[in-house]
Amino acid sequence: MPLTPSSPRISFDIAGESGPPVLLIMGFGMSGALWEPQIEALSGAHRVATYDHLGLGGSERPTRAPTTRRMARDAARVLDALDWTDAHVVGVSMGGMIAQELALLAPTRLRSLTLIATHPGGVLAALPPLAGLARFVQANTSRPEGRVRALARLLYTPEFLRSPAGARVDARLAQMAGRRAPRETVLGHLGAVARHRAGERLGDVRAPTLVVRPGRDILIRPRNSDDLAARIPGARLLRLDDAGHGVTFEKADALNAALAAHIADAEARQPTARS
Repeated sequence: MPLTPSSPRISFDIAGESGPPVLLIMGFGMSGALWEPQIEALSGAHRVATYDHLGLGGSERPTRAPTTRRMARDAARVLDALDWTDAHVVGVSMGGMIAQELALLAPTRLRSLTLIATHPGGVLAALPPLAGLARFVQANTSRPEGRVRALARLLYTPEFLRSPAGARVDARLAQMAGRRAPRETVLGHLGAVARHRAGERLGDVRAPTLVVRPGRDILIRPRNSDDLAARIPGARLLRLDDAGHGVTFEKADALNAALAAHIADAEARQPTARS
């Protein structure tokens, strides 16, 4: 995978050969490879970029404690390395917090914004329900086998885990997320999420915005999506009431269709040709 020329260097990847560019920003302690269902769905009509946050995968370690604002600058460095003036930006969980900061830091670089299973910041917003908190701790302290089981129960609904698609979850998580992130990265991401405070500034977001609300999320309370949609001018809310936090996989078909439609609508609003 290529690396950004600026340091600390970020490992990124791109799929698709043509079409409007899309930047996917992953969440807490996870590789960009977990966007696999969206990469497969969007790369036929788009150039789709993913990357590993500093301290993960092939990316170098951060030189300063991460904040969502600093991580938004990292995302902008990925856009620079790709030579993309702007892109449709999609963020999930902590990645959605980073996407919020990118929309505020560099508004001209966003063709559209999609926020999935995330929150605007604040102590009450960041605090998960007790069941989610317990499984989050297990996922970040257990040995690999226990980590995969805890992650599955944290991310997905029991009904999905009992379904034919859910039967593939353990193998997928073991391959893509079975190895726990370095302790310093986990602590850094925890600090970044805890300090995220974008709520009072979200009225300044100008990108066409879609907020995705998984109704059975036990890590980030669904009401946070309602709050985001209310704060961002013109934002649309997509309710996936029977989805958990891992909505990018659990409800991939519905989410991918919504992403494609949102991107197409944003492109139609901006008829001027762009790179």
